[in-house]
Amino acid sequence: MLRESKIIEQMELLGITDITTPRQSRNGTVVWRLPIKDQDTGILIEVASFKSGYVRNQGKSCRSNYQLNKCKMDKRYYKYPNGKTHEFDTKERILIPREIDRLEYLIRYCLKNYYIKHANFVADGDYVPKWKYKHDLETMERVTSIDGIKINDVSVNVNGQRYKVI
Repeated sequence: MLRESKIIEQMELLGITDITTPRQSRNGTVVWRLPIKDQDTGILIEVASFKSGYVRNQGKSCRSNYQLNKCKMDKRYYKYPNGKTHEFDTKERILIPREIDRLEYLIRYCLKNYYIKHANFVADGDYVPKWKYKHDLETMERVTSIDGIKINDVSVNVNGQRYKVI
């Protein structure tokens, strides 16, 4: 009960809302909406926890719902009819059987991959890519200079005394 109340408190602090439909609930699925917009679609991001142990990016904010579970690499072999075998690597998703563990994992995943990495995704604003931000800063620096001299570096000499002009 303590873990569940902590999860609910964390989700409230992060602004994550439960948007599970009655049908999803009957199937053992829980869907959460984040207060962060997808940079491509502009739609709020949704994530879901499934009874099967999977955690996925969900909803209309993405082109395809993809799994968020951690992976482990595995070797597989294919045997041809002529007796030769072919070895190849596969990714196997690590299922999270308990719902409480899936929700804790979802919170950690969302914090790392949506809240921290995309800190400039704001529900009521626009996404500003780093390159545009840097470009705007450089443009502002050029505008605040006269003949290659930054305005805040302008100084005047009066009777041999140097004064900085603000």
